[in-house]
Amino acid sequence: MDSFTHKCPNCGGPLLFDPKDQKFHCEYCLNIYTEEEVTAYERAQREAKLEENTNNSANNTTQPIETPDSSDSQTQQAESENMELFICNSCGAEIVTDATTAATYCYYCHNPVVLSGRLSGKFLPDKVLPFSIEKEEAVEQFLAWTKKKWFIPKDFFNKQQIEKLTGVYFPYWSVDSEISGEMDAAGTAIRIWRVGDIEFTETKQFAVGRKGKLNFRELLKNALSKNTQQKMMEGVQPFPINQAVDFKSQYLAGFQAEKRDIEYEAIKDQVNKELKGYSESLLKDSAAGYTTLSNVRTSISVDRQKSNYVLLPMWLVTYRNQSGGDQVYYYAMNGRTGKVNGVLPISGKRLGLFSLGMFAVLLILFLIGGYMI
Repeated sequence: MDSFTHKCPNCGGPLLFDPKDQKFHCEYCLNIYTEEEVTAYERAQREAKLEENTNNSANNTTQPIETPDSSDSQTQQAESENMELFICNSCGAEIVTDATTAATYCYYCHNPVVLSGRLSGKFLPDKVLPFSIEKEEAVEQFLAWTKKKWFIPKDFFNKQQIEKLTGVYFPYWSVDSEISGEMDAAGTAIRIWRVGDIEFTETKQFAVGRKGKLNFRELLKNALSKNTQQKMMEGVQPFPINQAVDFKSQYLAGFQAEKRDIEYEAIKDQVNKELKGYSESLLKDSAAGYTTLSNVRTSISVDRQKSNYVLLPMWLVTYRNQSGGDQVYYYAMNGRTGKVNGVLPISGKRLGLFSLGMFAVLLILFLIGGYMI
């Protein structure tokens, strides 16, 4: 059966039509679009693809003329290449997913489905850190966290909002490295003391040298490009990577999971630059006994390195505050340690009522104080 999927202009996720407001909703980034906006985006995508095809065939002696229908067909074909159909083992329904979804639910029978083709071959994870916090506990901690905050909209606590709390495995690269480092510098040690009214200063110059091996373990790097809330994800770290186990698809059952779309080679230079920066800082810190260091020269080389593809657990929930500029708020919880990170919305109405109440209390106290005087 042929299929066609409209994609979110912001994150590339599938768009769903909402009969209530007659608009298209993205469940990944929560953006909402009108039909005109989606049509304009897809038209621009088709035109860009047509221009690319024209440029690629500019050197050919024979150039086929593309009709609008053929352009639309190519667009649908390109989109379908990023979408796949899977059959639910429970009810036989066809499940449509995007290119990075690795585990999901059947829309009809809610049976958890692991898309093994997305996690095989080179995309087979090395490790997985299983969830240790169940949804009931995650909901309890989420509510406890929110109730510590003042002026939150009441609908933030409704049942529908809480049910959106979703357990998701996100892909990361875990990097282990062994590094050789050397440092040469000129160190100055200054000592000052007084004898009576006379102040003495002693200055010593040293040739400072440091050399050694530095080992870095479990440096985490995001492996999913569509994760637009990387700061939020970093906010729930660290993860106990030493508790990760060899990957088995059974750990994904009942949760959602994402497949990586960032290869390690694409970020290797950035990782090595970061590791070398850490190494230089450690070498300089080892010479902390000097007043000043000058003419610092370092030599850092990566001797051995291993990258592991791991899936890490997080509980996620999003909230769209339509009364506050239609802004989207995100909440994340470490599925292993329970550490949370996020920004909660503020209800202007509740804040206003609180301010009014405080003003009334102060006014009463002022009047009472004036009367007593």
